[in-house]
Amino acid sequence: MMREGSGTPWPDWIEDPPQPRPTEPPPGHVAVTFVGHSTFLIRFAGGPTLLTDPIWSERCSPLSFLGPRRVRRPGLALDALPPLDAVLLSHNHYDHMDLPTLRRLRAPLILTGLGNTAILDRAGVVGGEDLDWWESRDVAGAAITYVPMRHFSARGIRDRGKALWGGFAVHTAAGALIFCGDTGYGPHLAEVGARLGPFAVGLVPIGAYEPRWFMQVVHMNPEEALHAQSDLRVGTAIAMHFGTFKLTQEGVEAPAEALRAGRAASGLRAEGFRVPLVGETLILPLSAA
Repeated sequence: MMREGSGTPWPDWIEDPPQPRPTEPPPGHVAVTFVGHSTFLIRFAGGPTLLTDPIWSERCSPLSFLGPRRVRRPGLALDALPPLDAVLLSHNHYDHMDLPTLRRLRAPLILTGLGNTAILDRAGVVGGEDLDWWESRDVAGAAITYVPMRHFSARGIRDRGKALWGGFAVHTAAGALIFCGDTGYGPHLAEVGARLGPFAVGLVPIGAYEPRWFMQVVHMNPEEALHAQSDLRVGTAIAMHFGTFKLTQEGVEAPAEALRAGRAASGLRAEGFRVPLVGETLILPLSAA
């Protein structure tokens, strides 16, 4: 992959239009604010306020001066966040487990996969709780279940596969949502859909997929993301993991453009698989999936 080069260049910076401040959802709804990459603020009416894979740092890297740099600012300032019930931390890659951000957040609870709390503890980040696949935790009246995804873990060259990776299914009295984290396409998605679906809302990754010979094992492309929506039994899908950090070879707009083309070819309405603006808050019903 390194011999093939870095692929399509990205712009140095993208200035996104400002979005209205997030609002509380009405009963029976969830408010989902796209902060950027895989970071979402999720607020359930009468239920928990959650934050997924938070990263506000300039780079997703162990080094502050080297590594992928964000090309757009977060869609919400960190100090503008409401009080959180929990952070959902899918796995330990640097674009998902950002320790400087987690230190600043001081969240009361961080749910993550087996082996990751030890990393948080060493970094002075408190509140971590490890979960195995299919294990659940009650948070503010919601059942949050850690679910298997097709990916891997590593913070360095000697700890590959030493901690677990996955996604999160959140079930409330009004309905359910799934946050996939990172995943390649595979039969695990249909298994999650059969066991825990349907989901009214699904946060599904669409980016960091080229070259396919190398990345298909761990990241879906937009065509596969559309299949994942069906497999998971998701009503409204929301795209993520695109357009913030250049991690692979495709252009900055390629994932969203390919998703729109695939969506049109399949006859799916735009509202069925949303490409959110950075900072945009989508208020969606939880009653229908």
